[in-house]
Amino acid sequence: MQIKKINLLNLNKKNLKKFFLSIGETAFRANQVMKWIYHDYCNDFNKMTNISKKLKKKLNSLAEIYAPKIINTLYSSDGTIKWIMQTKSQKTETIYIPEKKRNTLCISSQIGCILKCTFCASGQQKFQRNLTISEIIGQIWRIKKIFHKKIEKNIKHYRKITNIVIMGIGEPLLNIKNIIPAINIMLDDLGFGISKRKITISTSGIPSAIEKLSHKTDVVLALSLHAPTDKIRNKIMPINKKYNINSCLSSIYNYLKTSKANKGKITIEYVMLQNINDNIQHAHQLAKLLKKIPCKINLIPWNQIPGSYYQCSSNIQINNFFNILKKYNLIVTIRKTRGNDIHASCGQLTGKNKKIIHKLNI
Repeated sequence: MQIKKINLLNLNKKNLKKFFLSIGETAFRANQVMKWIYHDYCNDFNKMTNISKKLKKKLNSLAEIYAPKIINTLYSSDGTIKWIMQTKSQKTETIYIPEKKRNTLCISSQIGCILKCTFCASGQQKFQRNLTISEIIGQIWRIKKIFHKKIEKNIKHYRKITNIVIMGIGEPLLNIKNIIPAINIMLDDLGFGISKRKITISTSGIPSAIEKLSHKTDVVLALSLHAPTDKIRNKIMPINKKYNINSCLSSIYNYLKTSKANKGKITIEYVMLQNINDNIQHAHQLAKLLKKIPCKINLIPWNQIPGSYYQCSSNIQINNFFNILKKYNLIVTIRKTRGNDIHASCGQLTGKNKKIIHKLNI
């Protein structure tokens, strides 16, 4: 009977030390192997030069280093790249967004999404399962390896990935069991060594999970609010019927009390839907709703998804909305749409293997 191998990408440093102790090795081996995995992007035990032949043989029989594999790459005219990744059973998506001052990798946390937000393509996909730790962290590992080794011929200019946003397919806080240890690996100096201020979790608002998160780790939090009232949010985000706006904002406010990563402010995401949540009255309602929440508001022009009856608010309406919020002395930005031509923009991810290939122009 063949032994099922342990994927070391599923183990943070604490659990990796336990693994080595369990096979009769010292805990220090965890440090050595983590450096090989996350600093050298090595997934071959035989190439790890500072461990013995005996240990290599043991690791080859008991363990593996397996990340999701890239099965298709889509290049946007604006420099955004979308990778369709194959896990052992399903597909997911990972997005690279290069900018002047930072380069962001957007990763997924689930296969499909249970929340069924009506304006989001991910929400229209049937929820199948949570991604494992190795499938979450493996997305970063796979792309950072490409950039580190410079092994993708179509990428003209390799730039260091500076930010990680968990904003892809799925609701991260409904997979908190795997998200927290994955974040531990992102933060660990022996892992990816990313600053807590450079990692963002985007959530639709799961109060109990936000409270748990505050006790376990500290990263930037973004709340997908998208409506100024429960009446509107109930229609476009069914999760609001279980966790209404006040409960979400209350949990966010409490999170800010202990968080240093957020620098005292939460990001509020607000998608602009024509004749749904974008009129002048809605802007005033939103401003009053958020007056006691230290925040910055990110207005997101809605990105078209097939078969939807929604339309994006006009530029004039978005600017009017923006100006009203500014009059309340709120910090407001309008998100620049990126990767729309390859369906890589906010709300467009599905995990389907589309065959659209665009010339890279970075």
